[in-house]
Amino acid sequence: MAIGKNKRLSKKKGNKKKIVDPFTKKEWYDIKAPSMFSVRDVGKTLVTRTTGTKIAADALKGRVYECALADLNADENAFRKFKLICEDVQGKYCYTNFHGMDLTRDKLCSLVRKWQTLIEAHVDVKTTDGYLLRVFCLGFTKKVNKQIKKTAYAQSSQVRAIRKKMVDIMTKEASTVDLKSFVNKLIPDSIGKDIEKECMDIYPLHDVFIRKVKVLKKPKFDVSKLMDLHGETGGTTDESGEIVSAPGEFVEPTIQESV
Repeated sequence: MAIGKNKRLSKKKGNKKKIVDPFTKKEWYDIKAPSMFSVRDVGKTLVTRTTGTKIAADALKGRVYECALADLNADENAFRKFKLICEDVQGKYCYTNFHGMDLTRDKLCSLVRKWQTLIEAHVDVKTTDGYLLRVFCLGFTKKVNKQIKKTAYAQSSQVRAIRKKMVDIMTKEASTVDLKSFVNKLIPDSIGKDIEKECMDIYPLHDVFIRKVKVLKKPKFDVSKLMDLHGETGGTTDESGEIVSAPGEFVEPTIQESV
């Protein structure tokens, strides 16, 4: 083969693409938790800067952040996880709303033991402000005082009665309040304590928890309602991301130095 005839072997110069660090095109946004939680600044999230038709706020909306309740309330309750979804972006802040709740796997595994009956129930329930939630509950039978028998198994009729009680209490607690009040009940898990108390006459229970909450359907998005949830006044943002007043809303005039 003659030298220089094979064109594929010849190396082309200037074909190398310039490597650009992708982080130079990114910017940080603060994640704000709703006012139900004592720690409002959850963390930061990264997004590509607004370029042309690709707007940063659109990329942030719909993002789901999972946080432990211990981080949101600055306490020791680390086994309960809350999901927060970004619904609106104003300035450099992502305003989130409740999106779900779950227990950690290690907590669930630590609850399941031998010689007792596991009772589970779930129900779809609608809050007063139009959120459709699926609530899951679990509980375990326990030995009574001075019991000699090794096991604490409930009969199938007792299991059905307890499950019915669980469904009734979960429906009553969720359908009569709005989402904010329901989340306030989930934080200390007062519903689980109510179920435990109500089922004592059927069979003694312990370790009763709301295991999981899913948001199935949401009402139409309203900025003012989201701002009320965050304990702030509603309003829209301009091109620079600054909050401007909603139409028909009273705006206090700025103080002038001289008249």
